[in-house]
Amino acid sequence: MDIFSYFTSDIVSEKMGFDDDEFEDAETGTALSLIADAFEEISDLIKNDNVNDELRLKPFCDACSLVSVLFGSLGIAFKFAEMEYTSKVRDLSDAASLYGTLSKVIDYDVKSDTVQSAESLTRKLRRVRQGLDLIRELFLNFLSTDEYSLKEAASSAYKQVCAPYHTWAVRTAVSAGMCALPTRDQLLLNLNETDESAESEMRRYIKASLPVIKYIDNLYTSRGITLDW
Repeated sequence: MDIFSYFTSDIVSEKMGFDDDEFEDAETGTALSLIADAFEEISDLIKNDNVNDELRLKPFCDACSLVSVLFGSLGIAFKFAEMEYTSKVRDLSDAASLYGTLSKVIDYDVKSDTVQSAESLTRKLRRVRQGLDLIRELFLNFLSTDEYSLKEAASSAYKQVCAPYHTWAVRTAVSAGMCALPTRDQLLLNLNETDESAESEMRRYIKASLPVIKYIDNLYTSRGITLDW
């Protein structure tokens, strides 16, 4: 079953496929398990030093495209994130054949002095990285206690990861939309998970996504690019 059949979204449905040898389990499992599988593969490449600062853009984007499903499951409150995140992953994926790796994307913009330009791929990669971190932080909050509502988990994650970079208008709209988030039980139902299975898969993603996030951050800082934008 295609992972994107779990949710209906005009944006999410414009999915990016992967090569047969990219992720072996792409045809089976729940949304969370597919995401965890994909990021464990990317994380293993980084931890085993098999990328040599040259993580390929295509498999990275294939893994990131799966995360769009999670934004879709959170409803209108995170519609802004779904739209922004998905479009930027798509733009990066479209550029994969031209640039090949994440580092070459950044090197091109550094050379062109377009790192922080509105439409630069380096800026889009930065926003995708924030999307991965937002989901990671949300999962951490969600699992911290059974009494922590999804609204509380998501609000805290947003304030920590994204709010510092958003305008007052966006922050206000997000705050208002938080009331429309599904309940914990509804989210688990949407994801086709139980409490136990969701915890297992979320913890896998939490662990696997961190090296990926740190890898991306290092691509910036090693080139003298700050992370405060």
